[in-house]
Amino acid sequence: MKPSPIVPLIVATLLFLSPAIAAPPYMQTDTAFYPYAPSLLKWEKTEAEFTEPETCGECHPEKYEQWQGSMHAIAFKDPLYQGELNLAATKAGHGITRQCEGCHTPAAVVKGEIKGAGLKDLSPLALAGVSCDVCHSVKGHTHWETPSHQPENGSLVLSPGTNDGELTKYGPAAPDEDCGDGFHTCVESPLHTSSELCASCHQVFNHRTHTPLEVSYQEWRDSPYSANNIHCQDCHMVDTKTFKRSADELVRPERSEYRHYFNGANLFLYDMTARAAEKNGDKDLAANAREKYAMALARLKAAAELAVFPVYRNGRLAEIRIRVKNIRAGHNLPTSLTNIRQMWLEVTATDADGKVLMATGSPGPKGALPKGTRIFNTQGQDANLNFSIYPWEIETFSKNDTIPPKGFRDVIYGLSMEKKIPVTVHARLRFRQADQEIAEKLLRLVPDPGHLEKIYGIKEIPLLPVVDMTETTVVINTP
Repeated sequence: MKPSPIVPLIVATLLFLSPAIAAPPYMQTDTAFYPYAPSLLKWEKTEAEFTEPETCGECHPEKYEQWQGSMHAIAFKDPLYQGELNLAATKAGHGITRQCEGCHTPAAVVKGEIKGAGLKDLSPLALAGVSCDVCHSVKGHTHWETPSHQPENGSLVLSPGTNDGELTKYGPAAPDEDCGDGFHTCVESPLHTSSELCASCHQVFNHRTHTPLEVSYQEWRDSPYSANNIHCQDCHMVDTKTFKRSADELVRPERSEYRHYFNGANLFLYDMTARAAEKNGDKDLAANAREKYAMALARLKAAAELAVFPVYRNGRLAEIRIRVKNIRAGHNLPTSLTNIRQMWLEVTATDADGKVLMATGSPGPKGALPKGTRIFNTQGQDANLNFSIYPWEIETFSKNDTIPPKGFRDVIYGLSMEKKIPVTVHARLRFRQADQEIAEKLLRLVPDPGHLEKIYGIKEIPLLPVVDMTETTVVINTP
């Protein structure tokens, strides 16, 4: 009997398909190379121990004071982070949350101290988050060895010292003969002047698929700032005046102008840090946090501009176009967790008698934004293309409406006018760290019951600060 021609066809089809079926995901993490996966930290373990920041402060009091109350200093103690970490551990397990912990308290992760959310019974080094010794023990990076072949998920090499216990610290300047004062040796590191140092923790990818979730470094890399050699440190490690000069003139600061501020837009965290310090009677730390709050506020207010343009059809006012310009941020506006951040337009149009013709974007009494508010953000999706806000679930984005460096977005509002009357348009660009409802949910998930009153001296969850980044008022005379 002649064999059926269908049989070889089936066999050939199966042979063709089987490699694809059996093949592992393209971007796999080598856990032998990255033992703390999904954090991609590496640790050159020796007899040398990590140093607590208070010890560093004995010889570097000014730098220590600048670091205190900074985003780096409070990265692990942040109550919103702790709430989300607790939720992630519940939903996805501690094996996944290690990805977050590897950037929020790196030294404690490689030493095996962090077992999940919560601050109880942790060492000062763990509570110090991104401490002095974390950054100054960075010997190199593995950006090009990561599954995505770019910076992601903490891809730094920590090396606090040598096998004989001698401490080695890396920094941006050539050391003099007295550097370290016998406590540690000093090594000049060009990496510490580059955005590559910041990249691995400010580039967060999905732990499994390695698709990008937070891409502040990538946004910078593709910007005019990168093309003109202006790095993260040139805006975030200087005072406000110098930041503006870096952004406007695209000129790097002098060596003497750098400070350990690490200033960012997390106003809520600065405020909570000040509250905790005040409750503990630490007036210096409270003042420090309030100063950094004011600095962050000034930067937010300097980052963007608005312009309003009328659009006419058939001799009548038909629309209003509002242009939102990113004039000074070296990354997109907003950046980081862009599916959580809220930057939006609040617009009001009135006639000559003050009658409101249009109003949008004004938060309700509990902080909720009304439907139709124009928000500049991203929207995440899970593996099934369902909407998600959780980093451990998000694999793709259905929307990216953030504003690139030196770029703009135009927003059109319909406003058809039959009569020839002047229209006054008032527009505000507003920002807050997160949606109020999401923030409240995460704060309720902090593992320590009663933490708000115990640590911060407050009994109710406060409204997140809302910043008016910029505003403008324009009177439009219809033809």
